[in-house]
Amino acid sequence: MVDSDGSDGGHPSDRLAGRYFDAAIDLLRQVRDQEGGRITEAGRLIADTVAVGGRVFSFGAGHSSLPAQDTVYRAGGLAIMNLLSVPGVVGVDVRPATLGSALERVDGLAGAVLDTSPLEPGDALLIISLSGRNALPVEMAMNARALGIKVIGLTSVAYADATKSRHATGTYLKDHCDLVLDSRIPVGDAELTSPGIDAPFAPASTVVTSAIMQAVVATAAGALAERGIDPPLLRSGNVDGGHDWNARVMSAYADRIFYRE
Repeated sequence: MVDSDGSDGGHPSDRLAGRYFDAAIDLLRQVRDQEGGRITEAGRLIADTVAVGGRVFSFGAGHSSLPAQDTVYRAGGLAIMNLLSVPGVVGVDVRPATLGSALERVDGLAGAVLDTSPLEPGDALLIISLSGRNALPVEMAMNARALGIKVIGLTSVAYADATKSRHATGTYLKDHCDLVLDSRIPVGDAELTSPGIDAPFAPASTVVTSAIMQAVVATAAGALAERGIDPPLLRSGNVDGGHDWNARVMSAYADRIFYRE
């Protein structure tokens, strides 16, 4: 017999997959029910930016870069979503991997990145940081707003109550945004415990944060359509006509796409 969680019920480990899915689904429901209004507001902010000719970027360091990358050059997504890349902190491709974590704590790096980026006043920047406590995302938000860029922060607000900021001001990402989206991820980002395993495990932040990002982009597409603006959506290159469609969209929005060169 198979349990409702997809296991055969024979061993505790057989139920872990089902428990993980339940935990992730519960977090997604929390976000849907408690952050839905702010997600809608974020999507409309992006639509506002696109409607007046602005550009949109997303940034995240380490594993927080994964949800940022998930919206860039994505079938079914907006062609004008760009990744703000910081060498050494995007993903875990740097060696040693711990260097990426160290760079997140370097003062002044965010300012250098913004000064050499295509971002301009009136653009929008989504900054993703689970803890929101490190110098890089905090300064990225502070400096971007000082430049006249609209900042949407995607973070777990719970960290501000349970951890110490690593920025000199003692502040967090959430303190320097035009709009904050709370991922509701618990401190430590580990959903499961089990007998015989000393540490909590099974993180869900990527699942939840990626879903939030896609919900924001979907809302932006709908908000553009409501204004009579055809949203610049990409189609899969693996369906007939997809490449031709994408070429037309990219040509029309060439001045706002920065991942092709």
